[in-house]
Amino acid sequence: MTKTNLATQLQSAANTNDIRGIKPPLEIPNEWLWLWITLVVLILIAAAVTTWLLLRKKHALPPLLPVVPPNVRAKQRLAEALQFISDPNRFCTLVANTARIYLEERFNLRAPERTTEEFLVELRTSPHLTLDQKQSLGTFLESCDLVKFARFEPTETTLRQLHDAALRLVDETQFDPVTKSPPPLPSASAPAGAAEIVNRRS
Repeated sequence: MTKTNLATQLQSAANTNDIRGIKPPLEIPNEWLWLWITLVVLILIAAAVTTWLLLRKKHALPPLLPVVPPNVRAKQRLAEALQFISDPNRFCTLVANTARIYLEERFNLRAPERTTEEFLVELRTSPHLTLDQKQSLGTFLESCDLVKFARFEPTETTLRQLHDAALRLVDETQFDPVTKSPPPLPSASAPAGAAEIVNRRS
């Protein structure tokens, strides 16, 4: 074998056993990483939506109305009733219902839901009013009933006396008889207009 043939064979063998260069490592995708990223994104979205809903609800709530004491509301209603003094029936309905609603708010007496007779029976055992106040209130309510139900036509002077009697009742009972302080304010209130009082049962 000549040297040339030997060199050719060696070259051919070298080419046959040639080792290729090392390739860089393949990156295997991490499925858990994508799962965690997805969870974090979902949590952030949920937190953002919750915050937006809470802020929207907070801004949607109406502002709280200041609590108005029962005696103040009663005097406002009585003042509104004076514009109907030319209509005895409506005027007496407003004045009587104002007194009833005031007694319910002030002393928790269920005056608006009862007839005059029923209410006066309950009033006899009530410790909230004096005997004179009970008698005056009974006369006041019966006089209003005469106008509302018996078609009695009172003079304007009589109507103003009924109005004064209702005001006097509020003035005399707006403070606690022992402590001389106003009663605790109700948890919620909103001044009612004359139209609302007309619709309350007398």
